[in-house]
Amino acid sequence: MKRYCAELVGTFWLVLGGCGSAVLAAGFPDVGIGLLGVSLAFGLSVMTMAYAIGHISGCHLNPAVSIGLWEAGRFPLSQLPYYIGAQLVGGLLAGGILLMIATGKPGFDLLAGFAANGYGAHSPGGYNLMAALLAEVVMTAMFLVVILGATDSRAPAAMAPIAIGLCLTLIHLVSIPVTNTSVNPARSTAVALYVGDWALSQLWLFWVAPILGAIIGALIYRVMGSEKPVIE
Repeated sequence: MKRYCAELVGTFWLVLGGCGSAVLAAGFPDVGIGLLGVSLAFGLSVMTMAYAIGHISGCHLNPAVSIGLWEAGRFPLSQLPYYIGAQLVGGLLAGGILLMIATGKPGFDLLAGFAANGYGAHSPGGYNLMAALLAEVVMTAMFLVVILGATDSRAPAAMAPIAIGLCLTLIHLVSIPVTNTSVNPARSTAVALYVGDWALSQLWLFWVAPILGAIIGALIYRVMGSEKPVIE
């Protein structure tokens, strides 16, 4: 139960920190943090939680990461539903709190985005479905390669959170214009359920693409010569 609570709290912080920066601070007049600031917010939220709860739950914070770790032989199938459930609950709680904060500003428009992920007319840069799919698959695959490499027993353990946090920052720097960057079904669901409408109709992509990418990333790391799987 402690592991699931840790995943809930960690995903809560990821969504509140990352999506919160996008909704509340990215375009704030004169001192807005912009794309770089939002990218850093996502990376810092993962890095800080990796140090805070990594020793408790492994700090997945992401259904795609949990599935990728299972594919790589690092995580038992029996715990997948509980981890994913905890991640979704944590994300939705953060989305709810963020919505309450955001609606405190006159003129707030939920349908304008609320940091939801999208493609086509709802892509920040107008990118189509195929571009969004490719971006999410490739970015998630590389995220898993970095996670598996950084947490390999042969790698310096203390540096893993830094490598993973910086990788997520880089991913956002590249793909925010394409999809607003998901690579995490829990993060996407956490805001899409509140936006409803177009965000819910496009949510499928931000489950399918990250999970597919995570599996590909796990397979790539195995081919490169990973450790013998701990979970058979």
